[in-house]
Amino acid sequence: MKKIALIFAGGYGQRIGSDIPKQFLKICGREIIIHTLDLFELNENIDEIYVVCIEDWIDHLKKLIAKYDIDKVKAIVPGGESGMDSIFIGLTEIAKNEENAIVLLHDGVRPLVTERTINKSLEAVEEYGSAVPVIKCLETPILSADGESVGEMPDRREAYLAQAPQGYYLKDIYEAHLKERASEHPYEGIVDSCGLMYRYGLKSHLIEGDNGNIKVTTPNDFYTLLSNLNIQDYEQISLLSERAEK
Repeated sequence: MKKIALIFAGGYGQRIGSDIPKQFLKICGREIIIHTLDLFELNENIDEIYVVCIEDWIDHLKKLIAKYDIDKVKAIVPGGESGMDSIFIGLTEIAKNEENAIVLLHDGVRPLVTERTINKSLEAVEEYGSAVPVIKCLETPILSADGESVGEMPDRREAYLAQAPQGYYLKDIYEAHLKERASEHPYEGIVDSCGLMYRYGLKSHLIEGDNGNIKVTTPNDFYTLLSNLNIQDYEQISLLSERAEK
């Protein structure tokens, strides 16, 4: 069974305040989306990569992929009106070619995921049927409906923050999307795959994530990304050196 990475890079990232979609902003000389794709390209357990991209930027992405010799990308498809729409479009493209597969769904602007997390996600899907990397909530969690006053205060020991990649069997996640799209208000209140699966009573298995696996959302995230990428580059160079010696 193939192991496929579905990378969604369909957003404009308005909170960054840039005319260029944030996934195409450069850091350390390369676009963020290329940093992300490289991680799955180098992982020996990933067979193929599918990308969902802003339609007007697809040609540019194709040129970048050719420039940086990213060979595993099988298809690039235009994104939808929302993040969940884009994921569905990507899954539909995979389903045209595969009856079933393990699919890791990952943000194009989350370029610091480790090889360990990718591999643990694949292993968890094989064993449990799903995988969601999480980190413990270290601050006091507060729920507030109005954003002005405290509503509920969940027990911090039971609170986690979900990351990516979130992994499922293609048939399971695709079927959940089909059910949701047949509902009266598709994706209302749903922001990620584990939330969609939860809506239909399907449990997602939690695995240990990584505090460094940030999603680039605000300008401040660039400072974190810049410092962490330097560490990651050393790790990738070490990995390539080890493989070359085998």
